Amino acid sequence: MKSLIGVESLVALAVACGCPAVGAQDAGRTLTPGDLQWKPSTRVKGLEQADLIGSSTQSGPYVQRVRFPANFVNPPHSHPEERTYTIISGTWYVGWGTKLDESKLVALPPGSFYTEPANVPHFVLSKDEPVVVQISGTGPTLTRFVDPSQAPK
Repeated sequence: MKSLIGVESLVALAVACGCPAVGAQDAGRTLTPGDLQWKPSTRVKGLEQADLIGSSTQSGPYVQRVRFPANFVNPPHSHPEERTYTIISGTWYVGWGTKLDESKLVALPPGSFYTEPANVPHFVLSKDEPVVVQISGTGPTLTRFVDPSQAPK
């Protein structure tokens, strides 16, 4: 199976994120769930985030995990960068458009992956359980709500 990213790219990503360079004697960075440092989200009230690599508030690549409580609705919004998402726990619901339409929701169980193009309005929610997603993108980022009055308070 051919690798999607070469060693040179991984080293460049590590350097760009301020992580130590990965060499023959250095196995890289490892984190267990207990190592994660959760803090309030920098973009959406009511959420928590843990930065794994880089920071979504700084220039450059980042990887972070975001915790959504049960029954959380994030109304239509967009982000300026392309992103990738992996669902770590819980079932995540995502739909695309400028109005929250439950008939457009796609249920993504743990282990699911999806991409999100830059500047495309979408909406997400959790139902009866908390959800943790892992997000990768290039910062700095922000969340632009289609209707700013709907931003979670």
